[in-house]
Amino acid sequence: MKLNKKITIPIIAMCLAVTATACGTKTTTTTTTTTTANETLKNSSDGEHVIAVDGTTENYSNTEVIKTGDSDGDEADFYGENAAIFATNKGTLDMSEMSIDTNGAHANAVFSYGDGTTVNIANSHITTSGNCSGALMTTGGGTMNATNVTAETTGNSSATIRSDRGGGTVTVNGGNYKTSGKGSPTIYSTADITVNDSNLESTASQGVVVEGKNSVTLNNTNLIANNNTKNSNKSDYYQAVMIYQSMSGDASEGTSNFTMNGGSLSNANGDIFFINNTTSNITLSNANITNNDANGVFLRAAAAGWGNSGSNGGKVNLKASNQAINGNMIVDSISTLNLYLNDNSTFTGAINPDGQSGNVYVELTNGSTWTLTADSYVSSLTCDANSINLNGHTLYVNGVAYNANNASSGNAIAINTNDSKSTDAKKPDSKVENQGKPSKKPE
Repeated sequence: MKLNKKITIPIIAMCLAVTATACGTKTTTTTTTTTTANETLKNSSDGEHVIAVDGTTENYSNTEVIKTGDSDGDEADFYGENAAIFATNKGTLDMSEMSIDTNGAHANAVFSYGDGTTVNIANSHITTSGNCSGALMTTGGGTMNATNVTAETTGNSSATIRSDRGGGTVTVNGGNYKTSGKGSPTIYSTADITVNDSNLESTASQGVVVEGKNSVTLNNTNLIANNNTKNSNKSDYYQAVMIYQSMSGDASEGTSNFTMNGGSLSNANGDIFFINNTTSNITLSNANITNNDANGVFLRAAAAGWGNSGSNGGKVNLKASNQAINGNMIVDSISTLNLYLNDNSTFTGAINPDGQSGNVYVELTNGSTWTLTADSYVSSLTCDANSINLNGHTLYVNGVAYNANNASSGNAIAINTNDSKSTDAKKPDSKVENQGKPSKKPE
């Protein structure tokens, strides 16, 4: 392995982004890094790496990395074959001021594989143009830490922040991440992924996808999503955030988590949240969430083409604190929603305006309010008197019209979870990302 010491200084352009938030206008500083490379490393062979770290600790800086050549599936997507930069076997790789470009099928840019493996990358620029080629890729329990990285992918199934079989831990601080391919969200999580103070943009796919018993946390992060291209026929809807279980074996079954603290989410097409064939906790606090599609809903928990028909709805606990929510919520007959509005949160919209369907519990506390925009149907309700503005509509609680002058006391819907490992490793034809055989380290 070649060690490159930093001997040049990167040019850093500072730009200011003005973002409307729930508590006013906030100016966020982002950085775009242009690196003058001291050395260029290349590899054009199918399946090979430009840089590989196996059980050692290595450092690279001011280096341009160019990878061409192809791979075709599991060895690349699960175990790092054909990645431009690859670390494994409890190795540690530190990189800064890097320029990384890949152009090939299944040519991920930076790959961390296996428990105890850590990749740190800072002040760097990444581009990938082939299908199934993520920018930051983590599997098998690896760790990925990225600071002030600018990453752009143009291929299909090429999330900028990507994980697959075996997951791991990913922490992103600052930077800009953009995708333009079909089935390419900015984040695809089968891991625990935290993104702080960053800008994310998808121009064809969902903004974020969480699969199974995994998580995404966005802190003071701006997400722009324009899901306008279908990657499968399993769902009739477009969405900004999709939370589901594919049953491919890539993600353990259990409760997923999506958390958003501050920042903004702007959706161009379809729904904000879609939950299917899994149980999920969604936690929102002081985030500016805007749906620019008048026909889209804020949340849809419903059956789709994943899982077993009749038991593949979405089960959701949505907890909002100091949060404005605008838009309807749809819960189908095999789905469940517990909606907790706390700390002066506001909800303007309707729940199941077309009539009673799935089980829905709504709880309003600490000055929170709900303004109806159509008749709504819930199973149970807890609220103080006059915390719900019927706005000329009727709220039915377990089939009985609610009087807004009265307080109400109800019970949340019990949601059972299954935290066992999925045993169905059959590859479906519609998972947003690639999948395949059970996880094991190849020879």
